[in-house]
Amino acid sequence: MFFKDDDFIALDIKVKKCSKVYHEGDVIAGVVVFECKNDVKHDGIDLTIEGLVNLQLSSKNVGIFEAFYNSVKPIQLVSSVLEIASAGKMPAGKTEIPFEAPLQACANRRLYETYHGVFINIQYNLHCDLKRGFLHKDHGRTLEIMVEYKKQPGLPAPPKKDTSVNFTITPESLQNVNDRSRVPRFLVTGRLDATVCEISKPFTGDLIVDQCEGEIKSVELQLLRVETCGCAEGFARDVTEIQTIQIGEGNIVRGLAIPIYMIFPRMFTCPTLTTSNFKVEFEVNIVIIFGDEHIITENFPITLIR
Repeated sequence: MFFKDDDFIALDIKVKKCSKVYHEGDVIAGVVVFECKNDVKHDGIDLTIEGLVNLQLSSKNVGIFEAFYNSVKPIQLVSSVLEIASAGKMPAGKTEIPFEAPLQACANRRLYETYHGVFINIQYNLHCDLKRGFLHKDHGRTLEIMVEYKKQPGLPAPPKKDTSVNFTITPESLQNVNDRSRVPRFLVTGRLDATVCEISKPFTGDLIVDQCEGEIKSVELQLLRVETCGCAEGFARDVTEIQTIQIGEGNIVRGLAIPIYMIFPRMFTCPTLTTSNFKVEFEVNIVIIFGDEHIITENFPITLIR
């Protein structure tokens, strides 16, 4: 589908990979497509490949870390410009210009996986510029591509470490509860099959409400992102929700094993990442909502890998 800048010119970028998923060192190949009603003079056509980490602070931290707030600048991971056509004339009709460009990190940088967060964003874009001089409007088109870590073929798999967790939740095990008298007596047990999780595989386990004096309204599984931005002036850590899945509705049958099953959303998760400037980590909450709307939460840090 073309992106129409005006009635005369349509511009689009198409890559050969339908998935738009690339790894560091891959060659990005495709075509830039132009369509115009009349011949169009131009001052050159460039294709830019850019990868950036954009950092920002939440409003609650701006006053505390004012110096840090002013020093938060995008981290450039990829920056390359390819001239795909020199100045000339684009004929009327449809024109396709092929291109090939390697996906390489800037000097002293490495590529991180694509990630769309709240305070941290890692994005890779192809941007095409049709330059037409100061008397005419330039035309541009941007296409986002996905970057993932490359799996090393032929290497033996490391010995698998058991990272499963058996848990027991009782009123006494809860943290940050001001009034325990409001919490009915209950016993919830279960198992998380892994806390070191492959991002391409589901998060699994099971949960059992062994006993509960009060009525249960809902049992939910909540995925959280923990984003930390920092420098010499200080660090800002923010926890935000990615998704919540209901795994049990109504007054759960006692003693029944409820399966835990959750897919990690690709655009909003990435392998756990720690750098000198920022960190992206993840947690899972098991949330039980009682009939009187009282809510209890049990938290489990997890590590995502590819």
